[in-house]
Amino acid sequence: MESIKTGIASFGMSGQVFHAPFIHTHPHFRLCCIVERSKTLSKEKYPDAAIARSVSEMLENRDIELVVINTPDSTHYEYARMALEAGKHVVVEKPFTMYYAQAEELIALAKSRGLMLSVYQNRRWDADFLTVGEIIDKGLLGELVAFESIFSRYRNFIKPDTWKETGSAGGGLTYNLGSHLIDQAVQLFGLPEAVYADIAILRAGGHVDDYFRISLLRPERCPQLRVTLKAGYLMREPEPRFVLHGTLGSYVKHGVDGQEEALLRGEMPNQQGWGEEDEQNWGILHTEINGEPFHGKYPSLPGNYNAFYQNIYEHLRLGRPLATDACHVSDVIRIIEGAYQSSRKEKVIYL
Repeated sequence: MESIKTGIASFGMSGQVFHAPFIHTHPHFRLCCIVERSKTLSKEKYPDAAIARSVSEMLENRDIELVVINTPDSTHYEYARMALEAGKHVVVEKPFTMYYAQAEELIALAKSRGLMLSVYQNRRWDADFLTVGEIIDKGLLGELVAFESIFSRYRNFIKPDTWKETGSAGGGLTYNLGSHLIDQAVQLFGLPEAVYADIAILRAGGHVDDYFRISLLRPERCPQLRVTLKAGYLMREPEPRFVLHGTLGSYVKHGVDGQEEALLRGEMPNQQGWGEEDEQNWGILHTEINGEPFHGKYPSLPGNYNAFYQNIYEHLRLGRPLATDACHVSDVIRIIEGAYQSSRKEKVIYL
């Protein structure tokens, strides 16, 4: 079966860590082109991939079938539109777009051209999130009443010369980490009826939000559930990554999925044991099983970012459903817009 010839629109952290390793090691993809505006960093690891000096130059390559738009947030809409108009299937880094109207326009364009449009919500395959899903599916906590999802970061200064901190091309914690936390919650519980949020800049000299606390109200599959999503850059002592409470018990998980750290160390995702979590990092389950109390560690399922591109391959070559179809991920942008509006107006916003 012919390989999916793929181009990557940027070779910053996203390209180096989250896309190139998975495309390169997948037997049904061929990494053909990488955009580097002035450098040639990609040649060391991917010598067979051509270097283009602009997204436009890459899109002129007729052999490329799939394009990954992993440029700064505010450029996602423009470059994704260009790629679709050039007849390419597209993967867009999160956040999908800055505005819901842009998302709708891109979805309509892809549909009119018969092209795939996917959003890179890779944290659906975090070890901890997969484990949370298993615990809920098995009913180990009874009826779930409270769900907290938290990303704790600590950097008490503004990182210089980066668009993520200056706001010059997007950025902000709500679009960055919020895209993941909201997407995960929607996957588990469906769309909320309303949103209530507190979004703020807490570090001196900050230009983009570095703290958020978002409540998703009356999610469609669990209307009684209290869903709280939180992240901040002034959390030196990390809070639990997940806290779940139900009528039978609780699950608390500290630490974060280790795949990103492994990728930053230069490990490749085709190695044995990829995504497995050490037992010492497993979460604590305190509940009743068959009427008997249980209080102990619950085994974490292996994380598997490989599943994202495996699904892209299966969709494009085998016609299977697309897990990260932009049609559904666009709701994340709608919720983010509602969260900002809620924070500004200090009121509940119905979606």
